[in-house]
Amino acid sequence: MAAEIKRVFDLLKYSLEQPKQEFVSGKIKGKWVNYSTTEFCSAVDNLSRGLISVGMAKDSRVGVMSHNRPEWNIVDFAVNQIGAYQIPLYPTLAGHDIQFILKDAEISIIFVADQELYEKVKPCIQETNPDIKIYSFNEVEGVENWKILTELGKTSVDINLDKYRDKVDPEDILTLIYTSGTTGTPKGVMLTHNNLVSNFVNSLVVMPKGVEKGLSFLPLSHIFERMIIYLYLYNHTAVYYAESMETIVADIQHVKPNAFSTVPRLLEKVYDKIMEKGKALTGIKRGIFFWSVALAERYTIDAGAWYNFKLSIARKLVFKKWQEALGGEIVVIVSGGAALNPRLARIFWAAGMPVFEGYGLTETSPVITVNRFGGTMFGTVGEVITGVEVKIAQDGEVLTRGHQVMKGYYKRPDLTDEALDQEGWFHTGDIGELIDGRFLKITDRKKEMFKTAGGKYVAPQMLENKYKESIFIEQIMVLGENRKFPSALIVPNFETLKSWATKKGITFTTQEELIKNEQVLVKYNEVVESLSVDFGKWEQVKRFALLPKEWSIDGGELTPKLSLKRKVITEKNIDIIEKIYKDAENYKAPH
Repeated sequence: MAAEIKRVFDLLKYSLEQPKQEFVSGKIKGKWVNYSTTEFCSAVDNLSRGLISVGMAKDSRVGVMSHNRPEWNIVDFAVNQIGAYQIPLYPTLAGHDIQFILKDAEISIIFVADQELYEKVKPCIQETNPDIKIYSFNEVEGVENWKILTELGKTSVDINLDKYRDKVDPEDILTLIYTSGTTGTPKGVMLTHNNLVSNFVNSLVVMPKGVEKGLSFLPLSHIFERMIIYLYLYNHTAVYYAESMETIVADIQHVKPNAFSTVPRLLEKVYDKIMEKGKALTGIKRGIFFWSVALAERYTIDAGAWYNFKLSIARKLVFKKWQEALGGEIVVIVSGGAALNPRLARIFWAAGMPVFEGYGLTETSPVITVNRFGGTMFGTVGEVITGVEVKIAQDGEVLTRGHQVMKGYYKRPDLTDEALDQEGWFHTGDIGELIDGRFLKITDRKKEMFKTAGGKYVAPQMLENKYKESIFIEQIMVLGENRKFPSALIVPNFETLKSWATKKGITFTTQEELIKNEQVLVKYNEVVESLSVDFGKWEQVKRFALLPKEWSIDGGELTPKLSLKRKVITEKNIDIIEKIYKDAENYKAPH
């Protein structure tokens, strides 16, 4: 009889019923480190006993600050099966945020991956609470290694873990996840065992048969990837962690995964690289390549026999190579975290690599809706999963209720009351609509919509997603609150721009110089104008400024989920923005 899964750690007993030689593996410093199911479960139990030996118990707080690797999961299970809270910290967090979380969550032990993260955390601990104990995954001089705890656990055989497991209720807190969002102080989202268990059990609809290997590279400190890992284990899928985004191509070729989860930005980059190669082709090969892409752009799930016949040719001649670039064995790709361009979704589906776009928030553990085989509509984020309700409020806001909704914000009943109404509906802050009464379409963030001086509402994300279809645009932020018209800050795709400039004979030494070139500005004007045609006059971007440097998490312009921190970007570029509108006022049309 299959083990019953009521709490997250029940996944381990369940996994032992179908043990694997490669259960969870990770590439660390260039080498693959592999745990079989038995080794993994044994390491978890030893670490649990070690943690109990140093004073951890139910409701204790344990932090983890690390890139994806098997030890992250070992700590996660070891902490949650004794009823303690696991608190993930993004490796890219700023010092003041680390200090806030250490203090607010009352962390007493923290695991860090390596020397670099140790050096980042150490001063924050000195500042907040020098008694917090640090353990490292890699060998770091002067720091106790995590294996000290597993060794301690091996000798503590008198500790009966079942006594601890039995005291953990499905409604107990599993984790506190701090979301910085795009504004303000981090908020600790309280998620229970039941939140996550219900979420991965009911998200199984995205896992068709044949998903035996999953590659992971999105941060585990985010609930999306963490839930996906639980889902893989529930589906008896072996998990492989890529070493980093730099090694992803080699890691994909090594693992040859059947599935991975991603954010749209990465799919866009894969697509851009493929298109660059296509443009370099000549003659008949070039013709076939672009015929295939044009065919893919018209893909529908219920296309007729003639279309499917042509598609089978395109797959043999062109898309087979695309599949090989992603390891050759992809069954499904799951996309979340931001809006996926419907055109891109169609192309990947046509290429034989279905992308299931879903939607959710940290507060909803995370999945609310997801596309799946037998229920996909391009341009939407799919249908609700079992046990979840969605309704659209009068102002267009998406509300949701069900097993996936958090317990609340830690120590912040005021914020909890703002987000959760009397009837248990969670207010997502997103604007959306239900298509055919089934498929949810997200159109914007409630707080990000703005009104122009003419009183017209503009949804910036809709525009940004459209403009990003251009291979010349890497990043874009549309703005215009209380202004006469919308404008945009654009970070060019410098790889594309430089190769275009070289072909045009434009000479430049720096990116700063390149973006001031008159021909470049004319080119971007053409790009923006051609992509604006589907929008109303009041929504179209009338003016823009090109920026020389990409926005990043480290630079503070992006959240760990790669969403734009609009306030930060606006503040950093306020002079440029003011100049856009001033120049427009002083502009005199030629007679």
